[in-house]
Amino acid sequence: MSEAITTCDVLVIGAGPGGGNAALQSARLGLKTILIEDHQEIGTPVHCGECISDIACQNLGLSLPDEVISKKVKGIRVIFPDGTEKCLSEHGYVLEKHLFERWIAESAVKEGATLSLGHKITGMSKLYEEGNFSGWMCEGKGDLFPIKTKIVIDASGVASVSSKIIELNPRGKVVAGMQYELIDVPTDGYLDFYIWPEYAEKGYLWMIPKCDGRANVGLVTEDKPRTKKALDEFIEKTHFKELEQVLPPWKEKGNPAFGGTIPISGPHENTHTDGLMLIGDAAGFTSPLFEGGSHLALKSAVFAAQTAAAAISEGDLSASRLAEYPELWKKEFPPYGKILKGKNALFNLSDDEMSLMARCFPDEMSDMGVGGKAMVGFRILLRKPGLYLKKIVPAMLAFGYSRAKYYGW
Repeated sequence: MSEAITTCDVLVIGAGPGGGNAALQSARLGLKTILIEDHQEIGTPVHCGECISDIACQNLGLSLPDEVISKKVKGIRVIFPDGTEKCLSEHGYVLEKHLFERWIAESAVKEGATLSLGHKITGMSKLYEEGNFSGWMCEGKGDLFPIKTKIVIDASGVASVSSKIIELNPRGKVVAGMQYELIDVPTDGYLDFYIWPEYAEKGYLWMIPKCDGRANVGLVTEDKPRTKKALDEFIEKTHFKELEQVLPPWKEKGNPAFGGTIPISGPHENTHTDGLMLIGDAAGFTSPLFEGGSHLALKSAVFAAQTAAAAISEGDLSASRLAEYPELWKKEFPPYGKILKGKNALFNLSDDEMSLMARCFPDEMSDMGVGGKAMVGFRILLRKPGLYLKKIVPAMLAFGYSRAKYYGW
């Protein structure tokens, strides 16, 4: 007896924010959609800092329910090595990320998508009809496999499972991220980002406030073996020292530390091919300076679903038809190349040079237009002209580019 085959229009791999939204948008567009997740529950483990700006929510048309919001925040404060503080006042939200992801997945199911937990894809084979690409036969672990689908949307995170299976892209560069949840953390409603290379090599540290006095305190660094030690040292030498570490609400037992790896190379060279689109971290869509990715995952899901619906309607699932997808995200997403250039220049500066640059910024960076940037450049020129040889301008501009037009911080 032949093995039963499950069929669908769109198979979404991974039920994080990007995957959940890809399934939601695809189902809303009338596509028969299956969302698979290799874990036994959605939203755990949490890998990120759990925040999103109000501008991003507006762009996404996202009305967050109260139960997924941990705290409303005023914006970001960047703290440089000498203690200089500069603010980007722009409202946003700190989420209970596990509840947020479950809410999106549940919304997808309400729109008609099928959700299957404990399903892991292990193989993909192209299908053809009359010489034309017609979809994928996907193998894996889970009752629904094998799955025959017209389009695959890969939201599997940094693992980028489909890309690995079909060898679409080489593995990109990653940084390690780790954080603790602390209680009784003092806050005035800003997210604090510390650019302190002493603890976070080519990365940064953070304090992200949550409700009930809780906060995520963590870091990302390219020095992966030293991640936990560096975070512990930072906490020991700052005002976080005496604060209690607790298990986050989604974690019943084990080590209080949580985190993961984050792609930092920018978008993969190939974010689509025949019948396949990569979204979110699977595509390399994280902000290169501060590594935020939830807003980009959510919007790339919208673009992928729109492209899938149009391609299926036209009966053309080829890579050339799906080329609409990278055209969409390239028009709207941050200028990765410029930010990466600026990030590299930033971390080539000494702590003193980085702090001098910061002191030339206005205290409030949200309204720093062309004239404001020129004034910052003039101040740097007066104080230390030699910094221009170290590409101080790209380093300075990276902060502005990271505040994306459509997504805020």
